[in-house]
Amino acid sequence: MFRRDLLVGAAAGATAAALPRLSIAQPAGARVLKYVPHANPGNIDPFTNTAFVARDHGFLVYDQLYGMDEQFNIRPQMVQGHVVENDGLLWRFTLRENLKFHDGTPVRGRDCIASIRRWGRRDAFGQELMARVAEMTEESDRVFSIRLNKSFPKMLEAFSKVTTSCLFVMPERLANVDPFQNITEAVGSGPFRFLASEWVPGSRLAYARNPDYVPVSSGQPSMTAGPKVAHFDRVEWHIMSDQATAAAALQSGEIDWWEQPTADLFPLLVRNRNIRVDIINNTGLIGIFRPNHVAAPFNNPAVRRAVLTAINQMDFMTAVIGESGVEGRPDLRREGIGYFAPESPSASTVGLDRLKKNVEAARSELQAAGAMGARMVLMNATDLASINASTLVGADLFRRMGFNVELVSTDWGTVVARRASKSPLDQGGWSGFFTFWSGVDHWNPASHASIRGHGDNAWPGWPNIPAIEAQRNAWFDAPDEAAAKAATAEMQRIAFEEVPYVPTGMYYQPTAYRRNLAGMLKGQPPLFWNLRRG
Repeated sequence: MFRRDLLVGAAAGATAAALPRLSIAQPAGARVLKYVPHANPGNIDPFTNTAFVARDHGFLVYDQLYGMDEQFNIRPQMVQGHVVENDGLLWRFTLRENLKFHDGTPVRGRDCIASIRRWGRRDAFGQELMARVAEMTEESDRVFSIRLNKSFPKMLEAFSKVTTSCLFVMPERLANVDPFQNITEAVGSGPFRFLASEWVPGSRLAYARNPDYVPVSSGQPSMTAGPKVAHFDRVEWHIMSDQATAAAALQSGEIDWWEQPTADLFPLLVRNRNIRVDIINNTGLIGIFRPNHVAAPFNNPAVRRAVLTAINQMDFMTAVIGESGVEGRPDLRREGIGYFAPESPSASTVGLDRLKKNVEAARSELQAAGAMGARMVLMNATDLASINASTLVGADLFRRMGFNVELVSTDWGTVVARRASKSPLDQGGWSGFFTFWSGVDHWNPASHASIRGHGDNAWPGWPNIPAIEAQRNAWFDAPDEAAAKAATAEMQRIAFEEVPYVPTGMYYQPTAYRRNLAGMLKGQPPLFWNLRRG
């Protein structure tokens, strides 16, 4: 029986008077926005680090060729425009004038080409594009072209996507770094400059308004599209793993914005007339358990299917976000979640009956698979409340199923680093971990990294499922919406058989900020332009 008290919440029931205070020095006379992100980014390379927090850092520092508004319409951002010729096999892009990197060098076509090439080695959507690229050429400093050997109508969707990894444009010298090595310098052309000298890993990151940034001249700000006008001279990220400390700092006005408050503290924050608790990401967050396909016990699909049999998505979502909601959304939990976001054109009910919520049946399946008592190294990130909650519920479930669970609790940055290892369990390897993706990440097969089945090139976990890849290709080549829908339904059917990951449900995460902040943009990711003191 699931018990909410499996989770130890030190902040539960806290009152404003009992919460600790945080002292953050504020530069005299500066217009400063103080923000608490959901995690420590650790590695600041937005291509090698697929964590949301690295992407969020990227949107301050870098810019994109195209932006996307909250209705998912694509708008020019760094480009002035483009033309398509030769039946879709030649694309020519012209950059806006006066684009400049933070190191003072101009943004050129060669920088864009190098950035596309590096991103295309790491990102699932980018890999599909690069498989069709015959040649990329700088025709002048402001014009570059992409010649394809097969048409790719979704080019602009790839360039504008807000799912990790996003196509951020960086100087050629950085984009030429091996895509499987981390860059340690953050130089972009975006609305804020990264202040590397003030970076205290695990504690603080700081950004200064880029005085040379030239916003697009028309349109309205919406998600990552439109003019990106920075009203703050400085943005500070303060890493706080203690939820009560973050809540106290927000209430006292020592911070302005807390990205992901925990459910236990919603009532406290809602009662404060100076704080607004709001949902800005209406596509939700989808939870997954990612098994390691190249190591026992999860190299056996029967073992992975046993987890599907046992999973109760509502147990996980209740642990993460609680049973009550906030204004406008009385219940923040959703179950019956498959392999695509429920509001997306790719959503399907195919295979959902595999989620049986039956631990005894799962034990029988595990026994039949020869994995009863198998060792499982389960990684946990205790500095992320949602992941910590999911992992604790999951660890209890796995033990009841019959696994020998070894829980390894660290911070999220350490999990991200360790999950890249394919070493055996006794040499620092791992069996599985829980995490979350935005609903936008699971909108369609193009950006859905965790469903892919392309083996060594896949996202950590490395599933090798050629049948999923074949249906993904069918989606890209679909002549109409019906064919595209058929391809994603078949992808989901195969996924419930082969289990690239286990969906653990979906929830809507409120954010909390001081009411004197105006201009908060809706959508994903959290954005820092357009914000100002109201």
